[in-house]
This record gives sequence, C-alpha cells and structure tokens, in this order.
Amino acid sequence: MSVPKSSFTPPPGTPIHQLVIKPIFDALESREKFYAHYCARAAWHGSRIIMRQVSPESPGIFDFIMDLYHACNGKWDTLVTQCNITSEELERFLEYAAMFLCNLGNFYGEGDQKFIPDLTAETLQRLSSISQKTKESLDKIIGPLLAVPPFNLGYPGKSAQSGYYPGTEHMSQEEIAHVSEAMIEHSIGPENTRVRKLIKDGKTTYHLLQASAETGVPANGLHKLANDIFIVRGDHSVEMSKICSDLTRAKEYVSNSRQTQFLELYIESFSTGSLEAYQESQKAWVMDVSARVENMIGFIESYRDPAGIRSEWEAMIGISDPGETSRLKRFVESSTSIIRQLPWAVDGVNDGKGPFEKSLFEAPDFTSVHALAVCGSVVFEAANLPNYEYIRETCGFKNIVLANRLSANNNPNLPMPWVDPSELKHFRKSTHLVRFLTTAIHELVGHGTGILLSETAPGIYNFDQQNPPISPLNGKAVTSHYLPGQTWTSVFGNLAGTVEECRAILVSEYLMDNKDLLSIFGYTDTSEITADDLLYTTYLNIGVDGLQALEHYNFENKAWGQVHHQAHFSILKHLLRDGGGVIHISHDPNASTLTVHIDRNKIISHGKPSLGRYLCRLHIWRCTADISSYCVLEAKAKMEIHSTQYVY
Repeated sequence: MSVPKSSFTPPPGTPIHQLVIKPIFDALESREKFYAHYCARAAWHGSRIIMRQVSPESPGIFDFIMDLYHACNGKWDTLVTQCNITSEELERFLEYAAMFLCNLGNFYGEGDQKFIPDLTAETLQRLSSISQKTKESLDKIIGPLLAVPPFNLGYPGKSAQSGYYPGTEHMSQEEIAHVSEAMIEHSIGPENTRVRKLIKDGKTTYHLLQASAETGVPANGLHKLANDIFIVRGDHSVEMSKICSDLTRAKEYVSNSRQTQFLELYIESFSTGSLEAYQESQKAWVMDVSARVENMIGFIESYRDPAGIRSEWEAMIGISDPGETSRLKRFVESSTSIIRQLPWAVDGVNDGKGPFEKSLFEAPDFTSVHALAVCGSVVFEAANLPNYEYIRETCGFKNIVLANRLSANNNPNLPMPWVDPSELKHFRKSTHLVRFLTTAIHELVGHGTGILLSETAPGIYNFDQQNPPISPLNGKAVTSHYLPGQTWTSVFGNLAGTVEECRAILVSEYLMDNKDLLSIFGYTDTSEITADDLLYTTYLNIGVDGLQALEHYNFENKAWGQVHHQAHFSILKHLLRDGGGVIHISHDPNASTLTVHIDRNKIISHGKPSLGRYLCRLHIWRCTADISSYCVLEAKAKMEIHSTQYVY
C-alpha cells in the first residue's frame, strides 16, 4: 500500500519558540562572554557534520535555503511577485525551511521520519528562478528533496537510508558487523566514524571514515585494519578545523585550569580523531564543577545510527542560573534518602539502598543552564553525561537541565488533542512544571542509580559471588552478571538505550508522589499548584506521551525512530494492561479522537505499584546483564503493537 506524500509534509502552523538568553548573557563578566562566544562558534561549526550524518542531500538543501535568503536579502515576501508564486506556497516553503533548520536535516530529529515540502517541483523551480545560484543549488538536490521513499533513517535499503553508511553501495548488517569486529581488534572506537562501501573491479573494500581535521595516515601508522578495511582520516575535516580554531580562541578566556585541560583535549581529539583524547577530556570536564559557562561538545549520542554505535555531533553552550541551580543542589543533597524509596531498596542492606545500588552514591554536579547555542538534531531538555560507564564510575558525571528549553513547554497555544477539554486549563497550567520536575529526577536518580554486577577482572567481583544478591523479582539469588570486558551496551546492544531511558522515565514517574522531594521546588499541599495536582498531571502526561509516541513508530519497518518514544509507549501499554484501571483511553470514531482519562483515586493504590513492578524488572535485568528476560518482553511488545486488540 502506497503512503500519500502528504503524510510526509510538515504540519502547518507548527509553533516556533525563541530560547531567551539575553538577560543572563548580559550578566556575565567580559571574559566569560568571550569564552561563551567562541565555544558557541565552535559548537555551530558542527551543523554541517550533522546534516552529512543525516542524508547526502541535507547540506545541499541547507545551501538552497540560505542562497534563497541572500537572493531576496531576507525579504521573503518579495519572492511572491519576483518568482510568480502564491503567498500560500511561500508560507509552505518557509514552514519546510524552518523545520529543516530546526532538525538540521530533512529527517525529523525525533522519530527519524523523512519530511518533504508541500510543494510541487514546478513551484520549487519557480522559487529558484530568482538567481542563477539558486537555480544551480536546487538542481543538485530537487530529486532527493522530494523523493519518498526513503521513508525514514535506518539500515540502507529500498525504504530507508543512513548518513553513517554513505555511498551508492548499500551495506548489510553483516558487513557493518564485519567492520566492527576489525575495529574492536585494533581498539578503535566507533563514535566519530562512518563507513563507506566501495566495489571496484568486482572487489569490495570498506573505508572507515574517521572525523578529524588532519588527513592522511595517523601518527601510529595504522591504516589497514584488514585486507578489505582501511582507515580514512579527515571526514568532516573542514568543519573539524574550524571547531579547533574557535576552541583555541576560547582557551584565552578560561576560568580555571580544568577548562584549559579539557579544551586542549577536545582540540587533540578533533584534530587527530583520537577517541582516547576525547575520553580524557571528559574526565577533566566532569571535574569542572559549577561552571558559570557550561558546555557539551562532541560525537555523543548513537540513537540515529541503525547499528547503535556511531554518534551524532552534538554541542550545547549554556550559562548557569545560580537561583535555579541552588534548588537542584538541594535535590542532589537529598538523593540518597530518595534512592531508599525505590522498589528494590532493602532495609538494613547497603545503608537501606539494597544490593542493586552502589555502596556510595556519588552526588554529581547538577546545573540548570540557559542555552546560548544548541547544535543538534533535537533541542533537548536535559543531559546526563559522559556516556562512558567507566568514567562515570571513577570520575563521576554531570546532570544539565536546559531551563529556557523547558520553559517552551509553558505555552498555552500548544495543541493538546489527547486531553479532555474539561481538563485543558489544569493541564496547560501544570504540564510544564511536571516536565521540569520529572526531567530533574530522570537525570539525577534515573540515570544515576544502579550497580552493574560484574566480574571486573578474572576472579574479581564487585559483589559477593559466593552469596549473590536476592532478586526481588523471584526471591531467588541472581544467576547472571557481566563478564570481564562486557559492558552494559555490549550486552544489550541496540536495546540498551531503550531499556535505560525507559528505566529513567519510570523512576521519575514513580517518585512524583514524594512530597518531601516536591517541597524542595516549592510545591506542597498549600501551594497554588499543589503536589497532588502535579501527581495527577504526571499520569495525564504518561497517557499523552504514550499516544504521541506512536507518531514516531514506523509500521512498515516495525521500528521506533527514537528510544524515548519507544519507552513512553511501553509505559502506557504497561499501565493499560497492569494498572488496574488507573488510566483509560477513550476512542471517538466519529471525531477521530483519542482521549486520556485518569482515575485520581487509583493513582496511589494501583498506578504507583504498577509502575514500580515494571521499573523493578528493568532495573534488575540491567544490573544483572539479564538480556534474555528483556528479549522475551520485547518480543511480546512487538506482537502487541501490531495486534488489532488495543486496550481502551
């Protein structure tokens, strides 16, 4: 069955938000302003890297948009008469351009579905007629600009494509695994790489493209990984050179030696392609606590690589808000007592935290920042970094909340089709507050909890192997753990992100009835918006997020575009099945609407215990490397989503 192309055009009237930053930037000292400025320039130089990682046509689409902008001197309305198009056609083009610039590519950053302009090829050609340069720009990309399929990002094939595996020769999953094996053998990390398959004279070779300013053979002389696999340095070399140049300028305005240290290591990594240098930069970055100007820079998240190992360029420069950060620090100080209230905690064991937590919870740096620059396919709400588990365990990690991004949720004009009209006023008044609170809990307690039971070296364990912990799932001693060399991601593979995000989301929702926690942020039984109001909205959000997540599911490929959406839908389905009626989805076939309903009286008695059961399963499976149990759940979930028997 063919999918109408209208399904791939951006929704009209999508709201645009400005991330307010001027007042807090103006409050910086002169030196801090220069530091923030050059870091922001470095961040934005990576925009073309992201476009290249999305699709081969994305850089050209960007050029076309910018060439049009310059051709009309930013006066878009003049194109109506100059190019013989209608004002409606211009509006549809601008909506496409805005969506492209927001996602830094022609695939949605959330969901990975392709989007195309709601315009004909003829209209685009009239639009490009304003100059010879715009004509040439459009000619280069008009085919792939409008082409559907591909429908989404994924393993290269008839219906999907991936910028991580560029070129005309499609790579199979087996070929990608073949290259990965050679990389592991030579201790080469995948985060800053892409792979190109070439066939010449009937012979297949693979070029491992490594992001670096430098080109040529690396200093260690390693060029050939196998008879058919070669390292090619200098991927994104122009952009990497510019990034290094502005980071070098930023070094002149640092506040301390830690900042000098991680900037120098950033520069080394981005110049040479060394991921060892990047990991060292993260150790120094974690130690730069309470930074007035905060940063995240590098190839960070691997969500969009279908193999789940290659990472997208992402950079954020933010300015700390002392008042907001002080409340978060009070939250951090109470984190140990909060962990004792999670469903796997055991009185009298490990200071009340139970055997599936570290003996000492190292409270991380937790900062609320206002983003000055966000260069990424998604303007995210918060982050918990670094992703390297060994650095998190030995050096710690940081939690960063983007306050001016979260404030965009406080928008009375946001469409909310899943909420009953009688509850819209309450929901609009409180949903942004719940987003902020659950995001804070998600990052600190969600991602910050748990111990991976491991044989850290042959015969050496980080738990009592003779008397292993008792699983709260079955009352028996656990029978699995991580073996030497195994990591969380190596065991769970491309499921790791989904499991971890689902676990962290569940932690935040499970704890939203904790009035001591909510009081830190000023919400009590007597505040204007009460703690109980926020708890009720939390459950409405579970329904809303779960339904919205379906927009990011590809039924043809039976795949989710983003792990957070998969997690949200999974939680909703669990509550519908296991929550004892705490949540209900009504369907009006005449109005084509779905509406979320919450039974307030069942939130504590049925909703919280149900969330706890799901959360406890995921946590124990993660701690004990029990991939087999999760796979059973995953297989069942896949069957359910394609069943016609939805629970309303």
